[in-house]
Amino acid sequence: MTLIWILSATVLVSLISLVGIFTFGIKSKIFDKALILIVGFAAGGLMGGAFLHLLPEALELGKPANIFLYTLIGFSAFFLMERYLHWRHCHNGVCDVHIFTYLNLIGDGIHNFTDGLIIAASFVTDVRLGIVTTLAVIFHEVPQEIGDFGILVYGGFSKFRALLCNFLCALAAILGALIGYALSNIASGVPVFLISFTAGGFIYIAASDLIPELHRQKDTKKANIAFGTFILGLLFMILAKIILK
Repeated sequence: MTLIWILSATVLVSLISLVGIFTFGIKSKIFDKALILIVGFAAGGLMGGAFLHLLPEALELGKPANIFLYTLIGFSAFFLMERYLHWRHCHNGVCDVHIFTYLNLIGDGIHNFTDGLIIAASFVTDVRLGIVTTLAVIFHEVPQEIGDFGILVYGGFSKFRALLCNFLCALAAILGALIGYALSNIASGVPVFLISFTAGGFIYIAASDLIPELHRQKDTKKANIAFGTFILGLLFMILAKIILK
């Protein structure tokens, strides 16, 4: 019965990644103009997710010195991956699809896998705790998945490809849940390294790729609004933190 609860919860969480389907009814011209605003929101969401959710969670589970070391490892690993992917897929500095899209999928996949571990560990401990944990994950996943979809489309993916890749990435939560359930006595101490590593990746993507995109906006009004959506992304994560206390 516990496994059914775990699988039901992670399937529900995974389906949130399809939130981008609502944009299919929006005209391309309007959506294209709004993309930079979604990127600003995504940058704020990633920074807020790293500093307000992932790092505090990791600090509750491990030693601060280790947490920050793992975060730096994550940041450096994403830096290295971007250099490698840029070398492999871009020619004369031109990319059909921006490298940060792939980095975002990698970071989000690790994050979803960790969410699955957390959900499994919670349900193994107590069903009620599992339900509360699932609701908490859903609450912070909604704004993040909106941002993730926007990042992929802005980076060169078609809407359909972005939706599909986002969904496949979300299925990592189910894999994490199954592994967490199979190793329930280990999963109860959710891997500190994965949480910290993901935080480092999120910080890298937001600070090195998305925020520079906001700076490239020549339209001052749109740039200011994009900064506003960045703050909105942060506020969403702050609100999630307050509600989930």
